[in-house]
Amino acid sequence: MSLKEKIMTDLKEAMKAQNSEKTMVLRSLKAKILEKEISERKGGESMLSDEQVIDVLHKAAKQRKESIDQFTQGDRPDLVEKEEMELVIIDNYLPQMMSEEEVLVEVKSQIEKMGATSMADIGKVMGSLMGKLKGKAEGSTISKVVKEELSKL
Repeated sequence: MSLKEKIMTDLKEAMKAQNSEKTMVLRSLKAKILEKEISERKGGESMLSDEQVIDVLHKAAKQRKESIDQFTQGDRPDLVEKEEMELVIIDNYLPQMMSEEEVLVEVKSQIEKMGATSMADIGKVMGSLMGKLKGKAEGSTISKVVKEELSKL
């Protein structure tokens, strides 16, 4: 079962169970997925791969995190709570992200493989790692670890 199919099945179950919060979040995700399918369509029928669906989910999660930050600064705990609840539901569909220690192992390996010797090489190292770790690790975590490691050289 594809990730999109799982979301659609869970949406039906949430509707049957009258779980309004989960239904609302899953409907939002369904709309974003359909929007992406339409934008990707080139002449014929377009089915998104699980990787493309994960990209949509990452964007939705990122939006929730940004909203949480803004609502926290605006002293709106009611809205923070709503966004956190939505984020938990979205996170259930995302693959487990790599820990900082796992990212560190990949960064060290990539630096050694590329022969990077200074901060001047950050673009090359980041470019290769972002492609390799896309969807597996947060970009901010990768960037932080690469900067720390290159600054030691």
